[in-house]
Amino acid sequence: MEILAICGSVRAGSFNAMVVRTLPLLAPAGMKIVAAPSIESVPTYNADLQANGFSNVVLQIGDAIHKADGVIIVTPEYNYSIPGILKNAIDWVSRLPDQPFKNKPIALQSASQGVLGGVRAQYHLRQILVFVEGLVLNKPEVFISGVQNKADASHGELTDGSTRDLIKQQLHAFETFVRGIKRNAIE
Repeated sequence: MEILAICGSVRAGSFNAMVVRTLPLLAPAGMKIVAAPSIESVPTYNADLQANGFSNVVLQIGDAIHKADGVIIVTPEYNYSIPGILKNAIDWVSRLPDQPFKNKPIALQSASQGVLGGVRAQYHLRQILVFVEGLVLNKPEVFISGVQNKADASHGELTDGSTRDLIKQQLHAFETFVRGIKRNAIE
C-alpha cells in the first residue's frame, strides 16, 4: 500500500514537515509513505492561467495523488484555518480532469506550537475535502499541540513517544480504512 503525504507548510524548519519525515518510520508493515512534490512552486490559482493549461508541478501532484492508495495531509494552522498555499494547491489539483481527490481515502494531521494543535485548520480542511469528494478518516484524530517540545529540530524528527504512538494508531486505522474503500470499490 502506497500512501502520499502532502505537507501544508513550506517553511525550512517546519514542524509539520518533520512529522511528514517521521511518518515512514511509524507506518505499519506493508505501508509505504512517500512525500508529495512540494506545493511551494504551485502558481497562485487563476482561471486565466488554467485556460492555458496546468503547470508541471500541479500535474505531478495530481498524478501522485491518483497513483497513491491514500493521502495524508499534514498541516499547520494559520489564522484559524489552513495555509493559503495548501488551499491554493488543492484548488489547482481539484480542477484537473478526472479530479484526483474524488473517492480518495485521506487522513489528516496537524502540528502547532499552540495548545489546540491545529484543530481549526483540520475543521476547515474537512469542509474543503467534502466538496472535492475526498473520503476523510474520522478517528483517531491527530492534533499535535506544543510540537516545539515534541520534536528534535536539529535532526528534523518528531521524538515524543506518546505522539508517535498516536500517529501509529492513526496509520493502522488508515490502513484498514483504505482497504475497506478499495474492497467496496471492487464490489
